[in-house]
Parts: sequence; structure tokens; C-alpha cells
Amino acid sequence: MSTPLTREQIAQRISREIEDGYVVNLGIGIPTLVANYIPDEIDIMLHSENGLLGMGAFPTEDQVDPDLINAGKQTVTVVPGASFFSNAESFAMIRGGHIDLTVLGAMQVDATGSIANWMIPGKMIKGMGGAMDLVAGAKRVIVAMQHVDKTGNSKLLSECTLPLTGINCIEKVVTDRALLEIKDGKFIIKEVAPGFTAEDIKEITAGPVEISDNVKTMEF
Repeated sequence: MSTPLTREQIAQRISREIEDGYVVNLGIGIPTLVANYIPDEIDIMLHSENGLLGMGAFPTEDQVDPDLINAGKQTVTVVPGASFFSNAESFAMIRGGHIDLTVLGAMQVDATGSIANWMIPGKMIKGMGGAMDLVAGAKRVIVAMQHVDKTGNSKLLSECTLPLTGINCIEKVVTDRALLEIKDGKFIIKEVAPGFTAEDIKEITAGPVEISDNVKTMEF
């Protein structure tokens, strides 16, 4: 039986979507791991909505500074040229369209490119957070997630059933089984995790699926 990708492998694959010169925002969860896999040959700035531009990788034990945290309250490092500012200025950057790419986690994504990632009805929540601004303000949005939930049900649907964070805003989804583009109301399978086939992915995806003419095996 094929083994799904680890969280780290999902983050590694997403790191290949980042282009030189990008300003990138990484959401909580799997997306934060992307910071550890930025290729050395490209120059980017990682943005954190709590007020940091120029975030680096997670620190080693001797680099930990409790005052340097990301939006998920994890300790981080900073790169030369980093800057600190208020939360209001941070969201002005997001709402002003200055973020080239945001990577977010999700509970559901549907074939229209809509995303649900902030609440499950009946469960206590703190609020939607910055995701609603990011999906509206970032130039590109990629989702990092597991393909199915704990009971084996697809998280890639024809239409989200949970409250939406954003509508028609997702470009790509990288799961622990595949990379899929969203276009014309379909999930288009572009890459599969090692050991999986496009037919495997189609079988476990609840939303409408199209198999690309040139499906590749993921590289990291």
C-alpha cells in the first residue's frame, strides 16, 4: 500500500512554487514548514501577519529568541534586512495586494476554488483570523492539506459544506497524495505522490476530477 507524504514533504513540494523576489505569507500548520525548504538560489521575503517581514527558518536550540515568533506563536529566525511593524501595517500590506503568494491549511476545498479553514459549527473558536484577508488580498493562494479526513472522507469536494473563508480564490492544492490545480470547476491532477496513480487520486476525491495529459510523480 502506498504511503502518503509527510507534512514535511508537502512543505518541500510547495517550496518549489515560490519564485525569486516573492513576498510570501505562510499560514499556521503545514504551511509554516515551507520556511525550512526555501531554495538557496532564490531571494524572497517571508511575511508574518503579526508584524514581521523577513522571517527565516525555524531556529536551532542556540538561536531561539522568545521575542521572535510567527503568527502561530512559534519561534522563528529573521534574515538580514528584516523589519518589524504593527499588526495594522501588516494587514495593510495584505489588503493592499503586496503579498505575492500565501500558503494556507484547510479543512475543505471545493472545485470552484473556495476554501473552508476557520471553523466547524458547534465547536468553540477564537475567530476567523487573517485567512479571510489573505485569500482576498494575496495574488496567489496555494493550500497545503491532507487529502482525506480521519475517517477517510475526501476533503476535496464539489462544494464546501463548512462555513467559507473565501470564494473562488484557490489556485492549487498540494495534499499528501497529489498536486491538483483548480480550473473550470474541476480538480486537475497534475502530480501524484510516489507510489500513487492518477486513478488512485480520482477515486478518493469527491469533487469533479480531470486527469492531466502529462501527470508527473512529485519531486522534492
